[in-house]
Amino acid sequence: MHRPVSPLLHDYKPAVTDSPAKSKALQWFVVGLGIPLLGLAFLSFIDLPTDKVPAPTTPTMAASDSADDSAAELASEPAIYTGEPLVWAPEPEYETLTLTIRSGDTLDQLFRKHQLDIGHLATIARLDEAGKQFRKIKPGDVFEITHDEGQVVRMYSALNLTNALQVERGESGFTAKLIDRPIEKRKRHAYGVIETSLYESAAAAGLSDKVIMNIAGIFAWDVDFVLDIRKGDNYYVQYEEIWQDGEFVTDGEIVVAEFNNNGSSSQAIRFIDDSGRSDYFSPDGRSVRKAFLRSPVDFRVSSSFNPNRRHPVLKTVRPHRGVDYAAPRGTPIKAAGDGKVIFRGVKSGYGKVVILQHGGNITTLYAHMSNFAAKARLGTRVRQGQTVGFVGKTGLVTGVHLHYEYRLNGVHRNPRTVKLPQADPIASEYRQRFLATAAPLLEELEQFKNTQLATAASTN
Repeated sequence: MHRPVSPLLHDYKPAVTDSPAKSKALQWFVVGLGIPLLGLAFLSFIDLPTDKVPAPTTPTMAASDSADDSAAELASEPAIYTGEPLVWAPEPEYETLTLTIRSGDTLDQLFRKHQLDIGHLATIARLDEAGKQFRKIKPGDVFEITHDEGQVVRMYSALNLTNALQVERGESGFTAKLIDRPIEKRKRHAYGVIETSLYESAAAAGLSDKVIMNIAGIFAWDVDFVLDIRKGDNYYVQYEEIWQDGEFVTDGEIVVAEFNNNGSSSQAIRFIDDSGRSDYFSPDGRSVRKAFLRSPVDFRVSSSFNPNRRHPVLKTVRPHRGVDYAAPRGTPIKAAGDGKVIFRGVKSGYGKVVILQHGGNITTLYAHMSNFAAKARLGTRVRQGQTVGFVGKTGLVTGVHLHYEYRLNGVHRNPRTVKLPQADPIASEYRQRFLATAAPLLEELEQFKNTQLATAASTN
């Protein structure tokens, strides 16, 4: 069966005619225009969803629209940037120097050495906060100087753990201010059992020298850590770690602690009053310390209290109404108790002397000093443990040592055997606050103890 041949399967070869080229062009124009028109007619019969129909790329305008309406429509179209490509200027790059103050250094010298603007330093020094800190500069202080070819842009110096000096240059000149350096305090617990000494046990438990010395200091009035320690004694401690910017800085203070020595248990809780003074108290509010230290230096006794002693220089019997402690020259001498400096100077054979007046008509004397402590001036009040001077050999002596005397109502007493008065309990106005603070701390300590005991029981 023969089907008519479709003309679409054959090459279109029109007959050759003598029509001019212009008519051929017209034919191609008609064909080219007709194909799109047929396409549009076909689409008009298809029901397309309105959200699928693409919007016209150019606005349509009715014949009656005015030229003003046309301009308004065109103005509403988003602007197209046709100029040069945009270039964002980067932040200027400055150089930062770290200047560490050493003995004999001044900021003026360091600025000149590193070719920094001396005029800028002079301007900054006239600012209240900056000038105040510049007058306190000491070896070890660090200044970070950000500059632009010697022109100071910024200056920063950490003053202590929580404060820093910040100087910045703005359009109106330099400004200086103190800024906070936030710190984070994290609680840590530690537990140890003594085999030979507190130090070895605590070091094995991961405690730093600072924390170990604080434990010894807190319980020094109840435990002699040389003579009273027994194998099997144990302790539990909660203390603070100081962190800054996500990095460990140092160990802080002990918050609560317990020491168990030869069957006797002592607990201490730290409390800070409104004046910022901190101390340690037992759970019922009694001070864990005595009003006086037995020894104002941590060194051996070289000569004890002796009413019939023969003087080593004069070679005559002269009562020794104090205790001598052999210690290296320059060793700090601690105030045995809170008191007032009532004498500071040279006193015959005693050499350089400091005398403190304490409560209860008690005085203490510290002799043969090499020098006095700057803060222990005549008439000032000192706290127990504060340095009042330094060991030396001034006066009528044969060697370097401290001579220490304790007098009650003007009568000499043996500092090593006299009954020392108890320190004052917590003040009445703080008692309720202390008890409320102590309760959760003791509970945390008890939970930690139970955890350690359970761990020890499971390993046995």
